[in-house]
Amino acid sequence: DPDMPFVPSIPEDQFILVEEGDPTVIPCRTSEPNAEVTLVNSLDKTVYGFYDSKQGFIGNFPAGSYTCKTTVKGVEFKSDEFLIYILRATSQLPVEIEALKTVYKTGETIVVTCVVFDNEVVNLQWNYPGKVKEKGLIKLDDIKVPSQKLIYTLTIPEASVKDTGDYECTARHATKEVKENKKVVITVHDKGFVHLEPQFSPLEAVNLHEVKNFVVDVQ
Repeated sequence: DPDMPFVPSIPEDQFILVEEGDPTVIPCRTSEPNAEVTLVNSLDKTVYGFYDSKQGFIGNFPAGSYTCKTTVKGVEFKSDEFLIYILRATSQLPVEIEALKTVYKTGETIVVTCVVFDNEVVNLQWNYPGKVKEKGLIKLDDIKVPSQKLIYTLTIPEASVKDTGDYECTARHATKEVKENKKVVITVHDKGFVHLEPQFSPLEAVNLHEVKNFVVDVQ
């Protein structure tokens, strides 16, 4: 089609997510198989890569904005703009789980954190006693500097004895068959269970150089 040399692209094709180090395809396809196509970046500088009219430009391209150009009968045409996003991903999946504390009283707020290092393409799932009732609140912080970290925080407000049990996070790589899970055991008590009985007065006097013992019974 001389009036539309570039095959129209759907919006989903214009946003290209690629893992660090992997080749990608910028899908500016032409309706003329023999058309000469040039790829340019946001600075309008030519970028070199292998071109296949049925696929587009293939290569390892940096993150950024790209447009394809071709000329038909002296008229220059531009394709849609394509945006490449580079995602950090490693073959390993380092995961750590952390709880501020593992013993709580009824009414307190349980906080458990699961951290995934050096990966951005991760699916993470929580398993915990209150999951069926959707009791937990999940927050995600994506840290880029000084290193890549995905911090998933699970918060259980107004904890009860029923919230006692295993808290487990399972991270799965979105594109590779890699998964990692970590677990911590949380205990919730109905009430405090330590009884202190001091065997001395609130105010005690001691003579200089005198040795005096202070005794506390703990139950």
